[in-house]
Amino acid sequence: MKQIQVSKDLAINGAAPAFDQPLHVGRPNIGDRDLFMKYAEGIFDRRWLSNNGPLVQEFEQKVADYHKVKHCVSMCNGTVALEIAIRALGLTGEVIIPSYTFVATAHALSWQAITPVFADIDPVTHTLDPASVRRMITPRTTGIIGVHLWGRPAETEALQQIADEHNLKLMYDAAHAFGCSSKGTMVGNFGACEVLSFHATKFFNTFEGGAVITNDDDLAEKMRLMRNFGFAGFDNVVHMGINGKMIEIAAAMGLVNLEAIDHVIEINRRNYHLYKEALSDLPGVSLLSFNEEDHNNYQYVVMEVSEGSSVSRDAIIEALHAENILARKYFWPGCHGMKPYRELYPHASLLLQNSEKVADRVVVLPTGTTMSKEMVEAVASVIRVLILGNA
Repeated sequence: MKQIQVSKDLAINGAAPAFDQPLHVGRPNIGDRDLFMKYAEGIFDRRWLSNNGPLVQEFEQKVADYHKVKHCVSMCNGTVALEIAIRALGLTGEVIIPSYTFVATAHALSWQAITPVFADIDPVTHTLDPASVRRMITPRTTGIIGVHLWGRPAETEALQQIADEHNLKLMYDAAHAFGCSSKGTMVGNFGACEVLSFHATKFFNTFEGGAVITNDDDLAEKMRLMRNFGFAGFDNVVHMGINGKMIEIAAAMGLVNLEAIDHVIEINRRNYHLYKEALSDLPGVSLLSFNEEDHNNYQYVVMEVSEGSSVSRDAIIEALHAENILARKYFWPGCHGMKPYRELYPHASLLLQNSEKVADRVVVLPTGTTMSKEMVEAVASVIRVLILGNA
């Protein structure tokens, strides 16, 4: 794959003109502002800003119903939700996770003196390879955290079988997978629990926030205690805990965006298929596919650049950035390649070859409700001009 000198103004060469404002991956989707202000007025009138207010309770019930699970335990953000779920499950020693994930998955373990052990991924699905997970189990292993990457659920049946065979706890980082399903089963019903993120960059956001969804009554009750300093009523602390609560204004944003979620998914689906049609004939370029028989949120448009492309992945990103299209590599170079873990596991790459290959070829393209049909076509045209012009 040859490197090229990228023009700083592809518009001169006939591509779409540069955008006046940058196009971001994960630009926030925002629902009905008037409805949000109505919720906000109610918050001010009640003067109930935090501590399990009525909007938080309503939000939790609606998220649980949406995923067909018994419990949603909302949190201030997805990372704290991960940490509380990990501690509530009693994980210690070593826990197996993919390296090809957002670094919070690893940090949530390391922050609690638990060693993240990186397993490889399937190069097609980008999720944990069960065979690699088996190879990484040691006497110190207490659990597995699978990641539903790009909203595509991990190999839940195979991972559950491994967990059962080795008496390991199994949970999922479902930060990408709000509203997604696998073989007709909604995310939230796999493993002991699953963690959601409602960060502003997610297609469904609460400004900032997260949650753990589960069907385990005891686990849910433990996490509710842990997110509020262990309080069980006034002056009665019965468990260790921290401040991990969601506030009312965040729940208000979540309720508004739940009302708009079908519209957002439909726009994401439209954008995905526009990109797919526009890029389908380019050599060495492909979009990650979705199982159309399941629920998908289509919040990520993931383009892979293979050796068959006339232009490298990094050159494509450079050209897009020159046109104010802020495409992203995402998860490059993998958690094992980042300083804290690179120093801990200097030879990890020997066992993570698929992770490194995927990290070197992924480009995530802008999508969401701020992207019009014309914008998507313009982004695709920049890629087409770049690749076909250097074939």
